[in-house]
Amino acid sequence: MATTTRPPAAPGSMLARLDAYFSITERGSSWQREVRGGLATFFTMAYIVVLNPLILGTVQDADKHFLGGRDSGHAIVLVAAATALVAGVVTLLMGVVGRYPYALATGLGLNAFVAFSIASEMSWADAMGLIVLEGVVITLLVLTGFRTAVFHAIPAELKTAIGVGIGLFIALIGFVDSGFVRAGSGTPLQLGVGGNLQGWPTTVFVVGLLLTVVLVAKRVRGAILLGIVITTVLAVVVEAIGGIGARTDKNPTGWSLVDPKVPHTLFDLPDLSLLGHFSLFGGFGKIGVVAALLLVFTLLLADFFDTMGTVVGVGAEGGLLDEDGQLPGIERVLLVDSVAAIAGGAASTSSATTYVESAAGVGEGARTGLASVVTGVLFLLAMFFTPLVQVVPFEAATPALVVVGFFMLQQVRSIDFSDVEIGIPAFLTIVVMPFTYSITNGIGAGFVSYALIKLVSGRGRQVHPLLWVVAALFVLYFAIVPVEELLGVR
Repeated sequence: MATTTRPPAAPGSMLARLDAYFSITERGSSWQREVRGGLATFFTMAYIVVLNPLILGTVQDADKHFLGGRDSGHAIVLVAAATALVAGVVTLLMGVVGRYPYALATGLGLNAFVAFSIASEMSWADAMGLIVLEGVVITLLVLTGFRTAVFHAIPAELKTAIGVGIGLFIALIGFVDSGFVRAGSGTPLQLGVGGNLQGWPTTVFVVGLLLTVVLVAKRVRGAILLGIVITTVLAVVVEAIGGIGARTDKNPTGWSLVDPKVPHTLFDLPDLSLLGHFSLFGGFGKIGVVAALLLVFTLLLADFFDTMGTVVGVGAEGGLLDEDGQLPGIERVLLVDSVAAIAGGAASTSSATTYVESAAGVGEGARTGLASVVTGVLFLLAMFFTPLVQVVPFEAATPALVVVGFFMLQQVRSIDFSDVEIGIPAFLTIVVMPFTYSITNGIGAGFVSYALIKLVSGRGRQVHPLLWVVAALFVLYFAIVPVEELLGVR
C-alpha cells in the first residue's frame, strides 16, 4: 500500500511560522506527535487535580481553618479549581516561552510538606506566603545565572544517572499508585495485598500494562496514550459491572484515587476565590525569622533539584540534550519553572514544578513546546470538566509510567561503573531516588558522595567550585533537623 506524505507548509504561512517557532521539524517531530504527546502527558498527570485537593483541602492550619475558611468539602472544590488553573497557565507558559515538552503542576511531596509541616505552624495564608517567597528567591537565582551555572557544573555521567534514577522512580510510582506494589506487614514493599495480586482494579492495571507494552513493542503510533484510553474504558466497564468502589482499609482491593464511573454531569463552573490569599512575611512573625528561613531553604532546595533532575532525565529521553549533556535554552525552562512556584503560592495550591510525567509525552514522540501548549489547554478545560477528569483511576494511568521508566532506564549503558569515582555516586543517585521516594534526595546523595570521593582521592580540583557549594548545601539539607534543634527552632 502506497503511503502519502503531506506537503510542507508554505513558507511564510502561519503553520510554517509556528513550525519554526517551536522547532517541530528541526527536532524531528510532527504536529500529530506533539498533540499525542500533550494528551499523554495530561492523562498521566491529571490526577493532581484530584489528589492535591485531598492533601491541601483536608488539613487544618494552626488556627484550625481549612483553605478557604469554611469546611473541608468546600476547600477541596476550591483547591481543585485553582490547581487546574495554575497547571494550565504555567504549562502554557512553558510551551510558549520554554519551548520544550515539559508540563508543570503542584509538586507532590512539596504539597504534603506544606500541609503537614508548615501550615500546622501558621495560617494557610502565611504558609502560601513562604511558597511565594521561595519562588521569588529561585527566580532571582535564575536571573543571576546561578541556577543555570549549577546545571552546567554537573558531570555528564551524573546527569545520566539522574535520568536513570528518575526512570526507576516513576516506574515505582506507577507500581505503588496502582496497588501492584504496596507496603508489607513484615517488609517495606510487597506484591499486592498480602503478597498476592487481588482485585479487579489490579487486574485492570496488569491488562493495561501488558496492552501498552504490546502496543509499544509493535511500534503502534500513540501507544502510550492509546493504552491509557483503552484501560480507562475497561476500568469504567469493570466498575459498572462489579461496583467495586474506592480503595479503603475495609476495601483494600478497590480503585485508587477515583472510582472510574461515568459522571452525572460533565460541566461545572470553577470557583477561583483562593487566588491572592497569601501573606508574604506573615510566617516570620508567627514562628520567627530563623525558623521561617529554614523552611524556605528546605522548599528551595527540593524545588531547585527536583526540577533539574526532571529536566535532565526527560530531556535525555527525548534526545533534547546536546553532546555535552546540556539543554539548549535551559534558562527559559528554569525561569518558567521558577515563576510557577510563585504562581502556586499565590493561588494557594502549593509550589508548582516541572513534572516527571512529562516523560509520557516524550515517550509518545513530543519534542517541542507545542505538546505543553496542548497539555496546558487541557488543564484549563479541566477547570470546567473536573467530573470528567475524575474518571481516570491510577490503575489506568500508571501503566504509562512503568513503560516510560523502561525507556529512561536504557540510558544506564553510558555510565562507566568500572570507574568507582563516578560509578559509586551514579549508583547512589540512581537507587536513592526510588528508595527514598525523592528526586532531590537522590541528587544530593550523588553530589555529596562525588565531592567526597574526589576529595579523599586527591582530585578535589576536578570538582567544579559550584558543585562544592551545592554539596555543602545538601549536607545542611540532610541534617536540617539537627540544625533546627541546635538553633532551638524545633
